Amino acid sequence: MSDAYLALEDGRVIEARGRAPGRTRGELVFTTAYTGYEESLTDPSYEEQVLTFSYPLIGNYGVRSERFESERVHPRAAVAHEFTEDVAEWLQSENVPAIDHIDTRELVTSIREGGAMKCGIAVGDDVTPEDAKAELEQCKGMSEHVDIGKRVTTVEHTTHGDGDTDVALIDCGAKKSIVDSLVERDATVHVLPYDTTPAELADLDPDLLFISNGPGDPANFEAAETLVDEYVGELPIAGICLGQQVVARALGGTTEKMDFGHRGVNQPVRDLDSGQVVMTTQNHGYTVGEPGDELDVRQVNVNDGTAEGLANDDLGVITRQYHPEAHPGPHDSLGFFDDVLALTEESTRAVAGD
Repeated sequence: MSDAYLALEDGRVIEARGRAPGRTRGELVFTTAYTGYEESLTDPSYEEQVLTFSYPLIGNYGVRSERFESERVHPRAAVAHEFTEDVAEWLQSENVPAIDHIDTRELVTSIREGGAMKCGIAVGDDVTPEDAKAELEQCKGMSEHVDIGKRVTTVEHTTHGDGDTDVALIDCGAKKSIVDSLVERDATVHVLPYDTTPAELADLDPDLLFISNGPGDPANFEAAETLVDEYVGELPIAGICLGQQVVARALGGTTEKMDFGHRGVNQPVRDLDSGQVVMTTQNHGYTVGEPGDELDVRQVNVNDGTAEGLANDDLGVITRQYHPEAHPGPHDSLGFFDDVLALTEESTRAVAGD
C-alpha cells in the first residue's frame, strides 16, 4: 500500500490508502449504486470526473470485461471505502489512481450539502498533501472542458447489426448497451462521431437520428445540436441523458448545472400521463431547465421535479434523461427503445400518406 491524499475545493485534505498510483484532478461526484461498478467505471459520461462510490465495498463480484460499457475506464480517479484486490489491480492496469479507507459517507454528505467540487489526488510511495493541492490548483470546471466530446467519441463511422431500421447514433460518449438495445430490436446502428455534419448525415440517409449520452456541459456539443436543428420534422429524433439536453437546447430550451447531479440506480421517475413510477439508472450533472415551446415534459423526477422525459408527437421527438438501457439495472424502462423505433414506422406511414 502507498500514501494517498485527496485535496478538496473546500480546503480539506483527506489522507487515504493508495490502491492504484498516480496524480490527477477532476470534479468529485458520487454514485449511490451498490452494484454495477464495472459499468460505472467504463461509462464515458464520467470523463474528467473523480468517482466516489457510496456503497462501502466495491468489487465483491470481480471484474468481467463483458460488462464494460466502453473500452476503458473514464473517471480520472476512483474513491471508495474499500476496493477489493480485483478492482484495485484493474485500475492499476488502466493507470487510473484509486484510493480507499475513506469515510465515504461523510464525503458524500459533503458533496450533497456543498455540491460537486473540484479535487486533486496524489497516490504513491513519496507523495505529500502538497502534491494533491497542486493537482487541485490545475483542476477545471466541467463547462471549461470544451473539447470533451473529442475524448469520448468514435474516431470513425462504425456499423452494428443488420436490421430493417437505420439508426444514426451520434456518439457523444455512448454506452455500449444503448447500441446493443437497438440492435436487439432489429435496427442497424451507425455510430457516428460527435461532430458529424448535416451533409454527412444526409449521405447516410438514416431512418432515425439518435443523440447519445455523454460527459460534461451540453453547450459544448454544438455540432449535435446543429443536427437536431437541421433535421427536426424531417427525421424522428431521440436522445438519452446528454442527448435529451442537446435536443432541448436545439428546440429552444435551456440547460443548467445541478448541485450534485443524479448518479445511481434508484432514481424514481413519474410518467405524467399514466401516473406510473419507475425506478431508473442515471448519471448526469446537467439538466433541462426550461424545455421551450416545442417540447412537452412527459416524465419528472419524483425527488426534485426535474425533467426526465420530453416529447413532441407531431415532430416525432422523444427523449429520456435517465438510462433506459438499464446497465446496470433496473429494467423498468427498457420499453423506451420500442417506442423510439415505433417513431420510424409512424414516419413511414406519414410519408406514404403524403
